[in-house]
Amino acid sequence: QVQLVESGGGLVQPGGSLRLSCAASGIIASISTMGWYRQAPGKEREFVALITRGDLRTYPESVKGRLTIPRDNAKNTVYLQMNSLKPEDTAIYYCHSRAFWGDEKWGQGTQVTVSS
Repeated sequence: QVQLVESGGGLVQPGGSLRLSCAASGIIASISTMGWYRQAPGKEREFVALITRGDLRTYPESVKGRLTIPRDNAKNTVYLQMNSLKPEDTAIYYCHSRAFWGDEKWGQGTQVTVSS
């Protein structure tokens, strides 16, 4: 089993930066990919960033160049570094992991609000 604990959300002004953290525990060796999704009010959950065990990273066009997914293997933690934030980035952000056999886990979510 894998558990994910997120932290780092909050209120930030447009153009600002924020870094979210997702600490994984449990059977870390079972994890194939980790990533981030977000869900804005009234909208479906959408993919934001993904990193594979081999350090390949994938982003949707909507966030390329502004959001990145660094990782600290020693801490079993992935981050979501968010720069040049816009009001439309306001959402609940969820950490996600997928095991090699397909089992998925979600974090509890952390609120990010971009507003002046």
